[in-house]
Amino acid sequence: MTKLFVGGLRPDVSEMDLAMLIGLYCNIETIKVVRDRVTHKCKGYAFVETLKVDDAQKVISFLNGESFKGNTLTIKISVEEAPKPSKFPKKYIAKKPER
Repeated sequence: MTKLFVGGLRPDVSEMDLAMLIGLYCNIETIKVVRDRVTHKCKGYAFVETLKVDDAQKVISFLNGESFKGNTLTIKISVEEAPKPSKFPKKYIAKKPER
């Protein structure tokens, strides 16, 4: 699967809004609109997963830089970051008791 970052979204955007827009260019596996925990408004970005890299590239070529509900979209392939190492040396991290 290929994960796309979709930025430049309005606070009132819904998953259905994105599905109707992006679904014109590819088959969507998942959509995750990132929302504020208190207000439940979109934080301005979402992640969309497609099965094929070609579909993701098609979405980028057609929609990156285009206007959607008055905002300019930024769409790119999301690169997963490696987990950051712990700040503490291993000798200071508590171990689970053995049974």
